[in-house]
Formats: sequence, C-alpha cells, structure tokens
Amino acid sequence: MVFEELVDAIGPIKRPRGRPRKRPKKLHADKAYDDKKCAQALKKRGIKRRIARKRVESSQKLGRHRWVVERTLAWVAKYRRLTIRYERRDDIHEAFLLLGCSLICLNYLS
Repeated sequence: MVFEELVDAIGPIKRPRGRPRKRPKKLHADKAYDDKKCAQALKKRGIKRRIARKRVESSQKLGRHRWVVERTLAWVAKYRRLTIRYERRDDIHEAFLLLGCSLICLNYLS
C-alpha cells in the first residue's frame, strides 16, 4: 500500500535530547485518507491520527494545518521548472528546488 510506504519513508526526527524518534507522534491528513487501511497502518506503527472524517467533521479544524502546506505548494508551483520536471538528474532538480525555496523565503521576508 502506498500510504504505508509513505509513512515508513519518514526520516528520523531530531529531538533536543536522547535518540531521534523513528516516527512522528501524530499525523494530520485530509478526508481522502479516511480509510480503515490507513487507520490500521497508523495504529500498527503507534502514530495518532488526526484525519478528518468523511461526511462527519468539517475541515475547519484540520484546515489550519493544511492551509500552510497548500500555500507553500502554490508558491513552489509559480516556478514552471519545478512544476514540470525537465531535469533527469536528481541533483540538478534538487538544486533548482533549493533555489526556488530560497527565492520564496527571500520574497516572504522582504
């Protein structure tokens, strides 16, 4: 299942003291991930879920966190070279991604 692979691909989370956590404490997601398989995968890994339920919960509670991600992806999408990947090599694409994020931060701060 792709969702399980995505959760397993999360890298270690650094903490001020002690060894790094292998997984996050909780996961925020939208209504698309309201599925028994996703809930079981998170429960098996000991991750609390904050997933909006279909036809029950309004998205206002989780919308605060989701908006930041959507806004950032919209900012990155302004750069056509990052929206459509033209480079075959990963290192060149990553360099353009870092450059785009640097320009976004510069525009945001000024």
